[in-house]
Amino acid sequence: MYKSYLIVLMAAMALLSSCATASFSHYKGVGRIKQYDFYSEQLPDSFNGFRVAFASDFHYESRFTSKRLPGAIRALQSLDADVLLLGGDYRGRNGGDVDELFRALEQVRTPYGTYAVMGNHERGEADRMVREAMQYTGVHLLEHRVDTLRKGDAYILLCGIRNPFDLKTNGVSPTLKLNPEDFVLMLTHTPDYVEDVDVSNTDLALAGHTHGGQVSLFKKWTPAHFSKYGNRFLTGLRHNSRGIPVIITNGLGTSRRDIRLFTPSEVVLIVLHKK
Repeated sequence: MYKSYLIVLMAAMALLSSCATASFSHYKGVGRIKQYDFYSEQLPDSFNGFRVAFASDFHYESRFTSKRLPGAIRALQSLDADVLLLGGDYRGRNGGDVDELFRALEQVRTPYGTYAVMGNHERGEADRMVREAMQYTGVHLLEHRVDTLRKGDAYILLCGIRNPFDLKTNGVSPTLKLNPEDFVLMLTHTPDYVEDVDVSNTDLALAGHTHGGQVSLFKKWTPAHFSKYGNRFLTGLRHNSRGIPVIITNGLGTSRRDIRLFTPSEVVLIVLHKK
């Protein structure tokens, strides 16, 4: 009897904790829209208030189906972002129409366009299909490459990581060649990369892959392990051993099993501020 009561109490506390920290959205298919305000001395004055939309781990179609896609597009459009970033894992494990996904994402129009990296599910035929869809919808794929976003004479740098799981090939970060005084935003599929390698000169990294654990209690415990560092980079704003911040999103879709518990699907808005 006592054990049953304890289990119910823990579940209720987890639910209350989840509700207290979640900003639930009104868009079908998106559990919440999560905003981060990020302050940096490196940010040029003209980029103060710059809005970055971030979405990852669509796994289209998993739990994130065609019925949920329009809601996600409206949620992203509502962010009034300056640039849209995509964090990988676009096709579901049992297949999915990535042409439909990227044609929908094409409706999210931003002044600086859409940039993306690949995830671990972009392999073989899925990799080819995603690359083709990106090409004809104008998505800029960043694979160990740096692009420049300009406002007049000022600029910030956007760095994308190619296959962050293959450290033998991609274990040297492109940021090492950059100027420490520049503001550098890194996009990588897994947050492990910011701990695995030296990512010096990165001011902020964005990642997905963990799904927030999909089932999680108090954002600390989960039976699923998507990171070799356990729950250290589970979700939210974390830091690597050198103090470099990384924002990890729960993503939109699901992997392994199509279930979420206390880990709402989300799209993310990062607002950059001059410190």
